[in-house]
Amino acid sequence: MIEYLWKAAFVFYSQTSTQAEAWVSKRLQLLLEGKSSSVPPGMRRSAILPKLTSQQRKPVDTCARYLLNNAKYLKYEDYLKAGFPMATGVIEGGCRHLIKDRQHGYHWG
Repeated sequence: MIEYLWKAAFVFYSQTSTQAEAWVSKRLQLLLEGKSSSVPPGMRRSAILPKLTSQQRKPVDTCARYLLNNAKYLKYEDYLKAGFPMATGVIEGGCRHLIKDRQHGYHWG
């Protein structure tokens, strides 16, 4: 998820900008506080105001769509309260590949 946020931030700010970091941090904070439903509309409004082309705003739309499509899984406030660890995209990707391998006859060992 965070990779989507970074790509969206770079629509508005340069990749070396501290503003991009602040933009991503703010949205992550909202997600961790359980306010994920407020993030996609705000992102889309931000992309409309400067009158970006559809191609320019594509990373914003992709991120917003990802957040909306996965809203039922973005219960980070509940996960944190329960003491569950937060995984990174790299870990999630690794797990996805392990599960796929298991379906092809490999077993947890």
